[in-house]
Formats: sequence, C-alpha cells, structure tokens
Amino acid sequence: MWMEYWLSNARLETGFVWGDGRVVGTETDLFDLLVRDGKITEIQTAGAADKANLPVKNADGYLVVPSFVEKHIHLDKTKLGAPWSAVTPVNSIVERFTLETDELAALPVGMADRARKLIDIELRNGATMFRSHIDVHLRAGLKYLETIQEVLQGYSGKLESELVAFPQHGLLRSDSVALVREALRSGATLIGGVDPGNVDGDVERSLETMFELAVAENAGVDIHVHDRGDIGKATFWKLLELVKESRLQGRVAVSHAFALGDFDGAEKAELFGELATERVAIVTSVPIGGQMPPINDLEEAGVTVHVGCDNVYDCWSPYGNADLLERIGRLGEITGRVTEDRLAQTLGLITNGVTPLDSKGNQVWPKVGDDANFVLVDASCTAELVARRSTRKATIFRGNVVAGEL
Repeated sequence: MWMEYWLSNARLETGFVWGDGRVVGTETDLFDLLVRDGKITEIQTAGAADKANLPVKNADGYLVVPSFVEKHIHLDKTKLGAPWSAVTPVNSIVERFTLETDELAALPVGMADRARKLIDIELRNGATMFRSHIDVHLRAGLKYLETIQEVLQGYSGKLESELVAFPQHGLLRSDSVALVREALRSGATLIGGVDPGNVDGDVERSLETMFELAVAENAGVDIHVHDRGDIGKATFWKLLELVKESRLQGRVAVSHAFALGDFDGAEKAELFGELATERVAIVTSVPIGGQMPPINDLEEAGVTVHVGCDNVYDCWSPYGNADLLERIGRLGEITGRVTEDRLAQTLGLITNGVTPLDSKGNQVWPKVGDDANFVLVDASCTAELVARRSTRKATIFRGNVVAGEL
C-alpha cells in the first residue's frame, strides 16, 4: 500500500565545510519531503510548502540518509531464535558444510522463523535490500530456496531481495549442475559457488561450468573465493577471461576475495584495472585478522566495492549482529578512514554507492524522483553516522515505515 504524506523537518546534507584547503565539517539544513507512490516527489525548505491537505510525519530534525543494501547474507543459515550453541570445531571447509546440514536440521526452530528474525534485525538496522545466498545441494534440493522465497513473500512492500543459487558443497564436487539450473529457473537470479580450486578441484572447469549456466539462464554471478596464493590468483584471471567471453560485465561479484591481497606490483595494477574495466564487484564482510582484500587500493583503481554482513550466528561463526553500519565502521578503523569526507564517502559501501554528497561536496541525494528509501538517524552528518554507528530511529521503504517509528 503506497502512502502520500509530507515528511517534515528532515535534516539533509547540503555541502562540505572547507577550511585550510580541506574538509572540516558538513553543512545541513531542514527540508520537507513529499512522498507519493513510493517516490520523493517534492523537496522544499522546511516550512515553505502548503501541507494542509496531506498527512504530515515529523522527522524532528533527524538526519535522513539512503537506506542500506545488504549485499551478502545467508538467510537460510542463521541460528537466531534457537537455543545458544557455539561452533563445532572442524578440520576443513568440506567438513564444515557437511556437518552444517545435519546441525541445521536438528535445530528446534524452523528455517522460516530464523530467517524472519534476521530480516527484522536488518530492517531495524536500516537495510531495505538483500542479496542472500541460498544453499542448493542434493541433500536439500530446492527446499531451502522455497522456504526463503515463502518468507520473503511475507515482506512484500517492505524490502527488495535477490537470491543466489549457492552450491556450497561444490558445483562439480557435489554434482549439482542440474539442481542449480533448476534453482535458476525457480526464482534465483544469480549463481554462486565456493573456491573452484580447493572445493571443486578444477578452477577452469568449475568456472566454465558456472558461467555456462549463467549465460544459459540469464543469471548474474556471485562467487565466494577464499583461496589464496597461486590458486586464488589463477581463479581471478580465469574469472576475468570468462566475464569478457560471456559479456557479463556489471553482473559479476566476488565475495571475500582474499587472494587480492596476494597481488603486487605490475600484476596488481593490471588485475585491479581489469576488475574495474569489466565491472566486477568485490564484496567483503570486513574480516578481522588481515584477510580482507586491499579495499582502499581497489577503490582507487575504480573497482566497485560492497560490504555485507555474511555470517550472523550460524554454524560457521557465533558472531555477527546484522548491522551494516557496524561493518563499515570497522572497515573505516582498519583502513584508516578518519577525515570528514573520507568517512562520509564510506557510506556508499552499503548503499550501492549512493551518498548524500559526492566526493567534492555536491549534494547528489536525495533528488525528486528518487525512491523513498531512507533511514532516519540520530547523527549530525554522515561522517558521524559512520564513525559513531549512530542510532537509527526509522527505516523507510518506498515511503512506508518498515522498522522503527515516526
């Protein structure tokens, strides 16, 4: 149900404050936004518009920023809502995903209820778009996919989503090609995978099979690559070759991408340049411990980077709070982002690159005609929001309040 109303006294950023040749602050002002049919249709200086004939929701001076995009989550894996249990030690990734199937099946709380808990937390934290990897393997069939699709139907009008058919047990290793094809014909819009080298044992054949499926089913690609060293580097070169052959520029992402930290010198410049040219996105969950790819170097090379939460209390990790803002705050600390403008631009890692101000301080969001997808936050500016992980008052999707309150 679309609503029509004025959002009054919304604080928007209008530009940077400059001093001594650098950005020293952020200018803001109060505005009234007319929301109609899920869009922002007017933007007026606060108090200037005639609001007599429409409802008014008062933003009370809260800062308004674009809502967040969760680029890497596993809605089928979380244990939220089930009794506490730590992670069972294993010796390999193969042992982990083999054990996981049994552990999830034994939980006293069903997958649908667990997924809803995770979605609700993400909504409260400001996310309105989700890309979720869903396990597709012979033991589960399409059961996980069908369960999550049914859950998401219950959130119609509250969020956007896209699902990745994720053969975690190995596309080749688990003989899942036919099943993945079926998943792509049953609502999944991307094909995923894990470590073509160490899991499937054949980088070239695994990636070639994946891209053949993607082309045949008009799907995007989002693959987990944890492999490092020569295997990880070979995976990237082969992937780039296939992106070009398949003409899938702008539709391919690599999650984790630890091997990008193993490139240096001319080879690094060449690979990063090709990632930018072929519009291959990198998705990181900001791991602690030195495995995160060199995000600053990737951005400098023009590579698109996204941040996602990934594990949120599951069989792989007992940690995770489903808060994208916390993730980019951590990234800012790790990568040394401390200045006003650098912090402000960091928000783009969780908004598909949309920030209120561009790098020069020009206001670029919101504009009339934009989707009314935004978050009201208790912060004076975006830089403070990122650095201080500020409280979120309300999450709005296409004009509707989907979490919090106004």
